Amino acid sequence: MEPDELFARVAEYLPPDKVALIREAYAFAEEAHRGQMRLSGEPYIQHPLHAAYTVANLQLDASSVAAALLHDVLEDCGITPQQLSTKFGPEIARLVEGTTKLAKMHWRPAEGRDASQAENLRKMFLAMAEDVRVVIIKLADRLHNMRTLDAQPPEKRVRIAAETMEIYAPLANRLGIWQLKWELEDLSFRYLNPEKYHEIASLVASKRASREKYIGQVEAILSEELRKHGLNAEVKGRAKHIYSIYQKIRKYEAQGKSFNEIYDLLALRVIVDTVADCYNALGIVHGLWRPIPGQFDDYIANPKDSMYQSLHTTVMCLGARPLEVQIRTHEMHEIAEYGVAAHWRYKEGTKRDRVFEERLAWLRRLLEWQRDLASADDFVDSVKTDIFADQVFVYTPRGDIKDLPAGSTPLDFAYRIHTELGHNCVGAKVNGRLVPLNHQLQNGDIVEILTSKNSRGPSRDWLNPELNYLKTTHAREKVRAWFKKRERAENIERGRELLEKELRRLGLSLNEKLPDILKLQHLDSADDLYAKIGVGDLSPHQVTQRLAQALEAQHEPILPVPVTRPQRAVAASIHVNGQSDMLTSIARCCTPVPGDPIVGYVTRSRGVTIHRADCLNILNGEKERLVPVEWGSAEQLYPVALRIVAVDRVGLLRDITTLISDEKVNVSGVRTQERGDRETCVYLTVETTGIAQLTRLLHKIEGVRGVLSVTRSRDSLRAEV
Repeated sequence: MEPDELFARVAEYLPPDKVALIREAYAFAEEAHRGQMRLSGEPYIQHPLHAAYTVANLQLDASSVAAALLHDVLEDCGITPQQLSTKFGPEIARLVEGTTKLAKMHWRPAEGRDASQAENLRKMFLAMAEDVRVVIIKLADRLHNMRTLDAQPPEKRVRIAAETMEIYAPLANRLGIWQLKWELEDLSFRYLNPEKYHEIASLVASKRASREKYIGQVEAILSEELRKHGLNAEVKGRAKHIYSIYQKIRKYEAQGKSFNEIYDLLALRVIVDTVADCYNALGIVHGLWRPIPGQFDDYIANPKDSMYQSLHTTVMCLGARPLEVQIRTHEMHEIAEYGVAAHWRYKEGTKRDRVFEERLAWLRRLLEWQRDLASADDFVDSVKTDIFADQVFVYTPRGDIKDLPAGSTPLDFAYRIHTELGHNCVGAKVNGRLVPLNHQLQNGDIVEILTSKNSRGPSRDWLNPELNYLKTTHAREKVRAWFKKRERAENIERGRELLEKELRRLGLSLNEKLPDILKLQHLDSADDLYAKIGVGDLSPHQVTQRLAQALEAQHEPILPVPVTRPQRAVAASIHVNGQSDMLTSIARCCTPVPGDPIVGYVTRSRGVTIHRADCLNILNGEKERLVPVEWGSAEQLYPVALRIVAVDRVGLLRDITTLISDEKVNVSGVRTQERGDRETCVYLTVETTGIAQLTRLLHKIEGVRGVLSVTRSRDSLRAEV
């Protein structure tokens, strides 16, 4: 692309002084990127130039176009924000800096996501709330990267395409920028499912001539009919895009239909002057062709959250083919194509400022909710279910419209209205009829929430995903918060008991170690610590693990000084040709022990047999079957004395020692002591590899039938046994 193409485009809607600013930004970016090349082999300046052209096509302001040209100079060229601010002013510098921060965020699909990925999405929405132009520039940047994705390695193509399909295309859709949304979807689909992409592209191309001929006939008929009724209307066909066709094919396949039966691959769009003309045009369309029941949506009376407005209807057209018709005004069409970007054409306090604020109401709502969410992953779930999911529009009994994710229930509706309404909900009516609280709401439903002063509050069943009471993350988080607050006293008591029990097992005092634990967990009060443990946000095991590491660093170990000894002669402790995972066994003829020189003999059915190097059987055997082997490394074992109180029974000691053996723990000492009343004490000295293994062992011993308690003992059995 030549820079003159960009300058000509912005000159169509910006005054000369603003075009001059964009020329200056281009010259600065070209000099900064001089000598840099992209993986595709083209000069790097082509990337910001294409991104800026996309921003200009959305007719954003001059600052946005300039920032798009400059969006990579901070990261790639060593330019500082101060230099940009001095040269182009603080507004452009802030936009560039915000886009640079977003550029460092890389999203991974759920199966490969960690907490930092979730936090990145949260930061993106916060950046968007501060200035939505930052995210529009980022979308333009992503679009050009997707157009040139062939230059990337195959695995990176798939990762970037998945990221685009899961986050950026839905984001463009939510901002109402249709031009970016459909192309991001098609480009992502091309790399995520190339076989299906090319198959659909070929099918669409093969039928293009017949479809265009058909739509031409329909356009002419409808245009003439609208003209007869005195309506000034623009009628034109709108081709569906490959990814939307793919979604439609999947829907039709579920109904047992083939691609050849999908006739609504083209839709008619009718653009008129006024809202009244929209409804008049709808009547004319329905007078010409029979409407298909259940295929009408009035997005003029019920705009989408992105402020999208149109009438949608599907009619049985010529040749008994279904045809979708969209009817809207010129103003609605502009909003549908440009989304929030249309706001910058109507600055300085005009009526469009109100529209713009309404358009971003969902974003403000999301940012209010995110303060209540416990983690960034919860925020991601909220975005995907509460924001990116398909919407249903329902009414309050007073006639107010509320939008909810598809699949929402009366409980979701109640929590959307007010938190206390949700907490006190005991029933619901939909369209005047009582329904279960997990009833799925549909477009146009009138929802009435029934409450009671004697309500006991939310039920734990509401949080069970199998029962489908709550769809939205927002509502689920409100219910969780209710239980946390209501049960705090119980959680504190339960948490204290659990922690005290865990520390007592390890021979530690809660009162002595509490200050250290609070410091390690960055908590100010013991109640906060106990509450986190009681509710399950923190486990006693995590507390003791962290405490053990801290005390070890301070030379106050929980475990005694370890003993170092060679690993026992088992398969995993012998390396064959440097490998430790091969099947081995100790030869009975010479029974080598750790420290002896050894050699391996490859058998036909028992893996590798380990012999002493001077074994006569080896010296007289087949030399070609010998392999080099060596003993494994030494291990550190910590001797720990345990005291087990249990109900005396036959087989008790056997069950305990068998469990310990199954955990690969050695018992170096054991004795028992009768306590009367059929109770007995078992004293053991075990050799563990560390606090993690010891904690797991204590939990498992406690599960043995008849065991009442298991704790560390102050006394060692080494001298007694």
